[in-house]
Amino acid sequence: MSTLDVARTELALAVLYLNKAEARDKICRAIQYGSKFVSNGEPSTAQNVEKSTALARKVFRLFKFVNDLHALISPTAPGTPLPIVLLGKSKNALLSTFLFLDQIVWLHRSGIYKNKERAEIIGRISLFCWMGSSVCTTLAELGELGRLSKSMKKLSKELKGADKYKNEEYRAKIKMSNERTLALIKAAMDVVVAVGLLQLAPKKITPRVTGAFGFTTSLISCYQLLPSAPKSKTP
Repeated sequence: MSTLDVARTELALAVLYLNKAEARDKICRAIQYGSKFVSNGEPSTAQNVEKSTALARKVFRLFKFVNDLHALISPTAPGTPLPIVLLGKSKNALLSTFLFLDQIVWLHRSGIYKNKERAEIIGRISLFCWMGSSVCTTLAELGELGRLSKSMKKLSKELKGADKYKNEEYRAKIKMSNERTLALIKAAMDVVVAVGLLQLAPKKITPRVTGAFGFTTSLISCYQLLPSAPKSKTP
């Protein structure tokens, strides 16, 4: 394959990736939180970039609450323990509520909805919903990793003296474990981001800390949206 063919293939993959609304949203999210890290909450060009990008991202999320609403009423995988099912459904309900309320915040910032005080209250409620969904995701991923670890140990015993890393099922479980570990890290870091946005611990979680964590989770989300990686949603 010539250099030109390689370049065409890479550009085609880039176009395919950027055609995803979710991918563009996460790239904008990285810009938003990267700017927050640079500005550290102080008036500056970086803060203007953060605010304008945050407003633009809300357009990407219009009617996105329907996705989690659909997941909420969809059946779960057979054999999933009840606590994990409840955590998953709670995450869907909270995230759907966050995305719905966030549309009202967008209406206010766009000048359509005029009640500033009520819009600010709705904005805080929506952020609490997002924080709650991140907590539920963290706990659910911990539970799933525990289940996966037990099944890997069981499979390892069944294989006995054979090289388990040559077993296709075992390798698939390792890959799944890595994906869930990454999702766990991202969800836990997003809890910190939510705490920072809500200013629940302003002395410890400063705008710069919030920006750093948010930028990191944005990069993780961008990676998860690659064709070979699992998909994920964060606000």
